[in-house]
Amino acid sequence: MSDPSPSPDAAALEARLNKLAWAVSGVVVLLVGVMRRVKFQAPVDTSVLPPVHATLNAATAAVLVAALVAIKRKAVALHQRLMVTALGTSALFLLSYVAYHLTQRDVLFGDSDHDHVVSAAERAAVGAERPLYLALLATHVVLAAAVLPFVLFTFNRAYTRQFARHRAMARWVFPLWLYVAVTGPACYLMLRPYYP
Repeated sequence: MSDPSPSPDAAALEARLNKLAWAVSGVVVLLVGVMRRVKFQAPVDTSVLPPVHATLNAATAAVLVAALVAIKRKAVALHQRLMVTALGTSALFLLSYVAYHLTQRDVLFGDSDHDHVVSAAERAAVGAERPLYLALLATHVVLAAAVLPFVLFTFNRAYTRQFARHRAMARWVFPLWLYVAVTGPACYLMLRPYYP
């Protein structure tokens, strides 16, 4: 059964929230672009953050699965709380990730001597693992950027009580968000031996 047409108030609220979602997504993409080129001196040691990123991503994945189970069992209130939690852990991840990358040089897969160059010998030492890691990282980063506004749009549809539209979008947004949440820790675990 589909929702009736949203009330004018709900449609207007969703439109405002969607504009906010686009703005937040734009700021995030801008920050990710800037953090690769600009580095700041942090007042605290941010080099300890990568395992925090992985933990927050893993927590997001676990909460997303729990939220799916909850809604399948028709536990709507629990599903709602879990989805807000998943948004919260994702936001904390993003803050931690940006703080790290604005203050630390990138760690390169295979850079065992930590000189920020992957030499031919280092490439040979890791063999086929490097292309696998780079493919996983590329899909993780691209999908993270692409899915962010749609995660927010999906939330907005639920918030404005347009549940049929929410479910229709969630069917394809959820697996993408879950993929991003799972591949984040996988990338970290693969990269972990190359942190100084």
